[in-house]
Parts: sequence; structure tokens; C-alpha cells
Amino acid sequence: MLTKDYYFELPEHLIAQYPSSERGNDRLMLLNRFTGEYDDYMIKDFPSLLDPDSVLIVNNSKVRKARTYAVSESGGLVEFLFLSENQDSSWNCMVSKAKRQKVGKKYSFLLSDGTPYVNAVILAENSDGTKKVGFDKPIKSEFFSLLGHVPLPPYIKREDEFSDEKRYQTVYAKKEGSVASPTAGLHFTPELLEQIRGRGIPIYEVTLHVGAGTFLPVRTERIEDHHMHSEHFEINDETFDALNKAKAEKKKIVCVGTTSLRTIESSADESGFLKKKEGNTDIFIHPGYTFKFVDSLFTNFHTPESTLLMLVSAMAGKENIFRAYEHAIEEEYHFFSYGDAMFIKS
Repeated sequence: MLTKDYYFELPEHLIAQYPSSERGNDRLMLLNRFTGEYDDYMIKDFPSLLDPDSVLIVNNSKVRKARTYAVSESGGLVEFLFLSENQDSSWNCMVSKAKRQKVGKKYSFLLSDGTPYVNAVILAENSDGTKKVGFDKPIKSEFFSLLGHVPLPPYIKREDEFSDEKRYQTVYAKKEGSVASPTAGLHFTPELLEQIRGRGIPIYEVTLHVGAGTFLPVRTERIEDHHMHSEHFEINDETFDALNKAKAEKKKIVCVGTTSLRTIESSADESGFLKKKEGNTDIFIHPGYTFKFVDSLFTNFHTPESTLLMLVSAMAGKENIFRAYEHAIEEEYHFFSYGDAMFIKS
């Protein structure tokens, strides 16, 4: 399978630069994953579209204000995206103008009055192109609160604003660690969640911390040659047991977002039940993949040639997805993180 086969033309004005005026006030396309039939709804209709014997799974990871700026020794402004902390209190970071940022180069992260808050030095080059960065004091949550910016995706062509601190975060976010929001969940309001529970449909939380690799394009000619980035996931004991019980009872397993789906499919084995409660996953789901646990997916509209577009094509079939996307473009649905949504239903 070729990466270029997953390209489509998307008018730039359909790439959502801001969320809707009110959370949940978005459009929703219902797509039957087997027949390819689709219809237009609104997010408020989602509870009624769920089968009564469904269970819903969401990702409770919380976005860290991980994008920061430092001044280099030469006085230049350098952007750091904090990805993950190492055991020695150093951090792995994506750094702007990466080729210029050599091992041994020093930086200062400044407060608004110009005084240094923390100083840093590049300790090593990581194999994935990121930098291992050391600091003269531990990086705590206060650092991100004072100096951090919301790490909006690169296709949002504006600086982050105060409103993004809430709108680029799900209402059920709990465990900080993501550098990108599990954006399908951005549509859900407390009221919508209560309506779902009111229909007798339980909602379970898992955690997968979304890495910056979610934005990386597939650069290989053949999609089978692409290597996915690794992300950490956790499923608590209660949720683990409840989901296996639901599967044994043949409940419909519905995931909110590709991160929830990747967590569940990474945890399941060929017997069709969950076996792992925690770990790192680099699972790459593309056409040809057999789903072991998940039946349906609530998701946003994805970028051309992306692993996420390949994932939904694995679930509903490439032809069905591309027909649905063609309809979405004709009807001027909004795409990507702050855009509209699709419910791929079995």
C-alpha cells in the first residue's frame, strides 16, 4: 500500500483555526463501517446514536503547556517542546532550528521581567532527532504554568490564546502528560456525558499520553515501512476488569478518539480480551489490521497521508472513508483538531 493513495485535496478554509463558539456545538457524521452509508447529525445527537448495549471509552490524559521559549547564548529565541522527563531529571525536547542547537549549547528560560527562571544545556542528541536537555533545577508544574504555551498543532496558523487553555483540553482530563490533545474528546460536555450515562451506557477512562509524533507525516513510500512513535498507556484495574466483562457479555465497545482505540487494541490479544494494563505502544493500525476488541470509533476528520487516516480506513474501509470525506468537503465540515466529528459505527 502506498502513502500517496491516502492523499486528498482539502480546501484550506475547512481547516478549523478555532473551536466552535460553544463546546459541543459541532457537526457529526454517522458512518456505517460495513456498508459505507453516512448521514449528517450534530454532536448533541450522539447519545441517541449509541446502541443501548454499548460502553464508551475515553482518554483522560491532560495536555501539558509544553511549548516554551528560551534565549540562547548568542541571544536568539529558541522554541522547546517538552516531551518526556528522564530519570536523571533531564528532558527530551523538540527544539526549533534543531541543526543549530548543538551539544553543550546553553540557554536561559526567562520570566516576563527578563530574569532567568531556569538555565539549560543540551546534553545529547537522541536517535529520533530530539535533544536531551539538562537544567540547573528540576522542572516542575510551576515552570509550565509560568512559561508554557498550549502546544497547538502546526496546521493551526496562529499563536495560542487564553481560551485555548480550556478549549484544547477535554472536560475529563486528569493525568498530565500529553503534548497534543486527544481531540475527539474536545466535543464532549458534562451534560453530554450525563445524557450518555442516563441511557445506561457506562463511560470508562484509560490514559495514553499523546506524543508530538502524532503530527509527524508518513515519509515512507509504502505505508508498511513507516515506524510509529511510542506512547505510554495505562488502564486501571477496575476499568480493565469492567471492559473484559463487557466484552464477554458482547457489549459494543465504542472508543472516543484514536488514542483510546490504540490503547485498547495494544492491550488486547488474539483471544479478544485485554491482557496488558500498562506499557508503551507503537502500534500502527492500517488497512489489513483485524480489530481485536473495539467495535466503533468516535473521531475527528484527519489529515491527508496521516497514520490516523490510515487507522480509520482500517476500521471502515478506505473507499468508505474517502466517500465520506468527499461528502464532508462538499458540505463544508471543518477538519482536524478543532473541527467536526465522525462516528464510525458497527
